[in-house]
Amino acid sequence: MTDNTTSHHHTLPSLRHAVRGIARAHRLPVETRARLVMSAVELARTEIAAGRPVRLEAYAEPSGGESAGQLVVTLDTLSDLTADRDGIADLPLPAQFASGGSATWRMPLPGRRGDGGSGGEAGTVPPARSGGGPEAGGDCPTSEIHAVEQELRATLARLDALTAEHRRLKHELAETNRGTLALYVQLEERDEQLRKAHGQTLRELEDALRPAPIEVDGLEMAVHYAPAGTDAPTGGDLYDWLQLPDGTVHITVVDALGHGVTSTRGALNVTHAVRTLALEGHPLESIIARTAEILMPFDSELMSTVLLARINPATGDLFLANGSHPPALLLPAGGEPEYLEVRGRGIGYPLPGSERLLHTRMGPGDMLILYTDGLTESRKDPREGEKRLIEASRRHADRPITEVPGAIAEDMHTVILHPDDTLALAVRVPPA
Repeated sequence: MTDNTTSHHHTLPSLRHAVRGIARAHRLPVETRARLVMSAVELARTEIAAGRPVRLEAYAEPSGGESAGQLVVTLDTLSDLTADRDGIADLPLPAQFASGGSATWRMPLPGRRGDGGSGGEAGTVPPARSGGGPEAGGDCPTSEIHAVEQELRATLARLDALTAEHRRLKHELAETNRGTLALYVQLEERDEQLRKAHGQTLRELEDALRPAPIEVDGLEMAVHYAPAGTDAPTGGDLYDWLQLPDGTVHITVVDALGHGVTSTRGALNVTHAVRTLALEGHPLESIIARTAEILMPFDSELMSTVLLARINPATGDLFLANGSHPPALLLPAGGEPEYLEVRGRGIGYPLPGSERLLHTRMGPGDMLILYTDGLTESRKDPREGEKRLIEASRRHADRPITEVPGAIAEDMHTVILHPDDTLALAVRVPPA
């Protein structure tokens, strides 16, 4: 370690002059010099304002290698500097603090200078003047002003460089934003094309799952279906209708457990099995139980409610079999609406099958509403939903049959607390 220099200062100009002199003597970079001066003055400000001097010590510490070593500057005060955490954190040049009230800066020295100029040899600290500052006859004011101007020029140069870099980055960002915007527009266009293609695919898949419309003299029929989510064309709610060889119309409404395409497979299996059994002439009251016997060995996880309706267009005779499904709603042209309750258990339930066959007769103007629980349980209260279904069906009973199921579903879903697949199917005997 080389000889050090120590000085005491009672004023900020004296301290500022001394620190700047040490930094200039050791040829510290101008920016480092300015930061050191500002940091030392900031730490000494309170002590000097209270009339207490501060002690400044500096020495050059050689490295023993190729480098010139480092300059060590220590500022001693009477107060504990570590108590002011905010002030320490905001110093322009970070320092190491000791609990006794001292701050130390360690700065690498530039390479040695061999010209022996007025800047002094690196590793040597010039002795401090007796007064320690300009008020005691230190370096001339012109030299001090020149040093301050150097620091100011370095700061301005740094500011200019940062400003130029900021302008360059802004230009690059603007170019990037323009490219990103163009890419975003392209992605939006591509996304719109994909949405249209996806929607078309879903509509085609939904049409493929729907049975073909049938026209039967003496009956008007229409259906409305909406999946629980927009990402799947259908779910576990399916229907089937066909005219049997004897002229009667058979209708199947199925609600398989689950949502989306995964539940569609189970619902399709049920409707296909029921259709086959109906065409084979099995009694209506036995079809649900027989369907369970056929399907459960192949799909033990299947659970589905089933409602079967058989209508004779010539006589209006209506037969219903039910397996755990919501009851059909009958709206007589000249009477009160009535839910046609039939007890039974669905596919996958214990002892599946309809307990009995309900028989009634539909007259001219009468309308039958078959549906799944997504229609009546959208607000989580099936009883309240059944009351609203009666009101909605009455309200739209005189509309064209093609509009009735959709209008009923729209009224029922003004508030949806429990989204679910929804199916509404209307059958009406035309007025005489």
